[in-house]
Amino acid sequence: MFITRTISGIVLLAVTMCAIIASGPLLYLFMLLISLVGMYELYRVFQMEKKISALVGYLTAIGIESVILAGKNDLVVLILVLGFLAMMVSYVATYPKFTAEEIAKATFGMVYVALMMSFIFQTRISNDGAYTVWLIFISAWGCDTCAYLVGRAIGKHKMTPVLSPKKSIEGAVGGIIGSALIGALYGTIFKTSLTEFSNPAVFCAIIGACGGFISMFGDLSASAIKRQYQIKDYGNLIPGHGGIMDRFDSIIFTAPLIYILVTLLQRIA
Repeated sequence: MFITRTISGIVLLAVTMCAIIASGPLLYLFMLLISLVGMYELYRVFQMEKKISALVGYLTAIGIESVILAGKNDLVVLILVLGFLAMMVSYVATYPKFTAEEIAKATFGMVYVALMMSFIFQTRISNDGAYTVWLIFISAWGCDTCAYLVGRAIGKHKMTPVLSPKKSIEGAVGGIIGSALIGALYGTIFKTSLTEFSNPAVFCAIIGACGGFISMFGDLSASAIKRQYQIKDYGNLIPGHGGIMDRFDSIIFTAPLIYILVTLLQRIA
């Protein structure tokens, strides 16, 4: 299992890196794939992956990624609203075939997966995006790794005893500090490329800490849904890791926050 998990993790990391470095159409296809698969996994948990409302959700995800590829980020919210309107039209047109709860879950899937995940693409095509986009993964996966190591070494106080008994407060603090330090190191190494920041090391440390903090809630939110619906994993697409939602759960929360922080810090830098 360890070997399988390691190999699949390396392959996923390599594919992700290639797509982000290439950007453009390749990143578009990559983001489209993980968004659609992620939405399918979530809708399957809700037992609605093949319903009309889910289909509208999939089409909305395609629309969101497509306008980003076209450089029309300002249209993302409009696409999301159109998707919601289409869902309500289908709800009324087929009433009482679907319930209001199903529409709410389908809309949740559009926001939670399609919209939130799209900020990876939006960050990549922003100013200095070729470098700031990596802060999403540095803060999320860096925090996760550091939290695990610190928690295993000195973790005593449980952070969420019911939801995730293995996570400790010590591990969480270690994860945030670790992601901040990794961010600072990243900012120092690539300071000449991060031209929009007056002090890349400090700003990247701040972004790393904030991203690491929110990434834990992304992980815990996905875990809460799994516990509520009594499932172990969202899927089995990635051997040893589960599904797309299992591997990108923390990224879903981190991506939009990093985009917001980068945008704000670039303006005040």
